[in-house]
Amino acid sequence: MYNFELSDELGPDKIIHIYNPKTKLKAILVIDNVSMGPSIGGIRMVQDISVEECFKLARSMTFKNAAAGLIHGGGKSMIMGDSNLPLKEKEILIRSFAKAIKDIKDYIPGPDMGTNEICMAWIKDEINRSVGLPRDIGGIPLDEIGATAYGLSVAIDVSKDFAHINLNEATIVIQGFGSVGKHAAIFLKNMGSKIIAVSDSSVCVYNSKGLDVEQIINHKNKTGSLKNYQNAQILDREKIIEIKCDILIPAARPDVINTSNINKLNTKLIAPGANIPMSAEIEEKLFSQGIMVLPDFIVNAGGVICAAVEYAGGTKNIAINTIEEKIRSNIQEVLIQSNEKKLSPRKIALDLVNKKIKTAMSYKLNYK
Repeated sequence: MYNFELSDELGPDKIIHIYNPKTKLKAILVIDNVSMGPSIGGIRMVQDISVEECFKLARSMTFKNAAAGLIHGGGKSMIMGDSNLPLKEKEILIRSFAKAIKDIKDYIPGPDMGTNEICMAWIKDEINRSVGLPRDIGGIPLDEIGATAYGLSVAIDVSKDFAHINLNEATIVIQGFGSVGKHAAIFLKNMGSKIIAVSDSSVCVYNSKGLDVEQIINHKNKTGSLKNYQNAQILDREKIIEIKCDILIPAARPDVINTSNINKLNTKLIAPGANIPMSAEIEEKLFSQGIMVLPDFIVNAGGVICAAVEYAGGTKNIAINTIEEKIRSNIQEVLIQSNEKKLSPRKIALDLVNKKIKTAMSYKLNYK
């Protein structure tokens, strides 16, 4: 059952439950706000799905797209299933989902946790409407260029002076070592930082002297897990939150920082590589404690910026330059105002983005 207390003047516009007994498809699609244009948002394939989580992710996309100045609204979809299904079985589910949303023209699907460019190619074949496609059919390879992680590294570069961090000496902890986490490790290592701990769904890998980034990525790619990595200390995956560091990057599922571990944090700066790593209340509490939390919908917008450039027919170079320009400008404005007004970066960012969305809504007949 949907908690209608989550609804507000911005949305959601649609909540759609999808079920196909023949293909065993169970899915949820939330289109939040389309005042800026048709929504773009990823398809997440996980074994547990909920309307509330899907809505929160869709709202994050509304904010993310508006903050980046894209002509797109926010949406998100979740398919119930194991993302490691045999390829043929996964294809059946993805194509079944695509057919179900064929006539929902205000939603443009893209890749997310558990889906990739191959899945987007299947969707394009069915409905001719998706982003994050393979290069061979006109896509800009998001994972190959590390679009989200690149934007994150730009935001961290801007934030270093506000958080009084020297990136040449900074220690980095990455919670969630998937595509975003791996690319973030590479970008930050190249900026002179030291990656001291990473985690996935199995374990946390820690070395206070610094991990060999290439070696650990190769291990993860080869085995599919951080388990049995040799040149580091293996800890319980939950321990990663407690490791002392300059910068913590949560790059997994929502609410990984919560009331059970907030007091165990030992960091100066939190730069979310994934959406909604904590509640707004926890973010405010951390701000009051002197920990800077960068707004997720500002700093991890690289992927959707790249997707929007692709959908408009742009190139890889245009995408990279656009990510750099938009995220650098946005996070700088947010942090300057945060310092001046003594308000959290999230409060400043929300004020800026709400003004953009409400202005766009004022021009639309269906929102008046």
